Amino acid sequence: MLKVKIGGVPEHFNLPWYAAIENGLFANVGIDLQWTDYSTGTGAMIKDLRSNVIDIAVLLTEGIVADIVNGNESKIVQWFVKSPLVWGIHAPASSNFDISEIKNKRFAISRFGSGSHLMACVMAEQNGFKIDEGQFVIVNNMDGAIQAFKNGNADVFMWEKFMTKPLVDKNVFKRIGECPTPWSCFAIAVRTKFLNENREEVKTILKIINSITSQFKNKIDLPEIISASYNIQIDDAKEWLKSVQWSSDSKIEKSEIEFVMETLLNINIIQKKIEVEQIVIN
Repeated sequence: MLKVKIGGVPEHFNLPWYAAIENGLFANVGIDLQWTDYSTGTGAMIKDLRSNVIDIAVLLTEGIVADIVNGNESKIVQWFVKSPLVWGIHAPASSNFDISEIKNKRFAISRFGSGSHLMACVMAEQNGFKIDEGQFVIVNNMDGAIQAFKNGNADVFMWEKFMTKPLVDKNVFKRIGECPTPWSCFAIAVRTKFLNENREEVKTILKIINSITSQFKNKIDLPEIISASYNIQIDDAKEWLKSVQWSSDSKIEKSEIEFVMETLLNINIIQKKIEVEQIVIN
């Protein structure tokens, strides 16, 4: 049996992976798919792809595109979620500033290269300002952001709005704005060496997960599962499900990757663009 190490965030987006593993769909075809939750997000997965700790990652598009341009020897094999991820822009519940006043605030991020870092830069660009490196405070994950707010070490934190909604409801966070990703939000990336050596097995993994995602919304009790698993109100789970679109094929438009690179170039995350074929394998 081929052992395959895969990572992703412990969030509602990845429920199809949990379901496929729990139901033995990979084991049935001779693949021991070993899932690792990364509460620290895309930046941590990128690091572990580079160091061969994991073979596959389900991670944010902007993060993996940037890191492949910067030398990560991995390839995007398909989208996982084609719809945008809506980032909530949060401040401490006790704060008294709004979205128009965040230019000089301190931004909590999980780590450099993570979505919370890159999308803060994208959001700033969209609003006509830039964030200096010294304004970023590394907090590792959402729990770290809660502590940073409590200790007064950070002022703003961006994270997926439905995952943070319980904290907004409890008056821990205050959502002062939103920022949807202007591209498909989650990609599946594979280390190039692993892909070259196990191409057919990777195709099998993708075929299985696509078969799950193509019908996942048909699960009658899915809102209840999401609510119980992530402490999200059922109405919020239903609202999120209306907006999310999992991919069920390997088609990636070249223009979308070009747009991601152009955006990253404009905010100085990358210093050059490369050929799309160096990033994507269809």
